[in-house]
Amino acid sequence: MRPEHHDEGGGGGLLVPMAWMYAEYVADELLRTGDLMPPTTLEYRAGRDALALTIFLSDGPVGGPGGVARMAEWRTLTAYGTGWREWVCHQLDLLETRACQAERSGTARPDPDLELALDAWRWLEETELLAPDLDAVGTPGGDPGGDPGGAEGPEPNEEEGPQVWTPAWQLGLPLGHLAIALF
Repeated sequence: MRPEHHDEGGGGGLLVPMAWMYAEYVADELLRTGDLMPPTTLEYRAGRDALALTIFLSDGPVGGPGGVARMAEWRTLTAYGTGWREWVCHQLDLLETRACQAERSGTARPDPDLELALDAWRWLEETELLAPDLDAVGTPGGDPGGDPGGAEGPEPNEEEGPQVWTPAWQLGLPLGHLAIALF
């Protein structure tokens, strides 16, 4: 879904990150349509960024007759156990390599879409959110590791069960997947 850059005059016009902004818009619309959580939460941002990365890195047209196939591809990419994190890292590495080669050869300027995608990925990787400990579900006392000191995190809420700090992408990915499935 990379728009063509028309720089006929060779000038230094403003580069607008249209591909990233469009991916973010589509992700936002999917999440809002699903009405899974308020758009003001960090969890929503994690879902939007994870979904926007999936859309941006899948590199194909979103609308048109192939739209249903694109949705199926995104649903497959975001499914549990698919290696989404590794896929994102690989795709970003490929784009960074191409951008560096183009800049060295003097054929391209910095890619603002890539910069925004990298910023989103950094946020998803480096930000941790407090979430239910899914590994503790169904274990006696909710403590899978047998740690009586509760080193996993803050005191759990009785209704929610034990909670742990989780990278934002691990919360955002299933949220994005569910939004696609509900669309």
